[in-house]
Amino acid sequence: MRILLDECTPRPLKRELADYEICTVVEMGWSGKKNGELLRLMSQEGFTILLTTDQNLRYQQNLQQAGVAVVVLIAPSNRLPDLVPLIPDVRKVLNTIASGEIVEVGGY
Repeated sequence: MRILLDECTPRPLKRELADYEICTVVEMGWSGKKNGELLRLMSQEGFTILLTTDQNLRYQQNLQQAGVAVVVLIAPSNRLPDLVPLIPDVRKVLNTIASGEIVEVGGY
């Protein structure tokens, strides 16, 4: 399982998932890529999961066709203090999510 941390998600969140193979969009040199191109690049590079705060992605892209799973973090903001409390639930989702699925975490 390779996880890509989306550009709209704070990079320090990566430390919270250090036991997974996780890269950021910036590290991959993909800053500024549109979602469709990003999903294609992810698939080509062997990433299986996108971790994002972009709640509109499911309406903009065909995730089944892209062949990746998406975990959407739902919090009051995309600031680290709002996202870190979601990590235990993210870990549970990472163990069960399948390609083409989109799962929202948070927003309770």
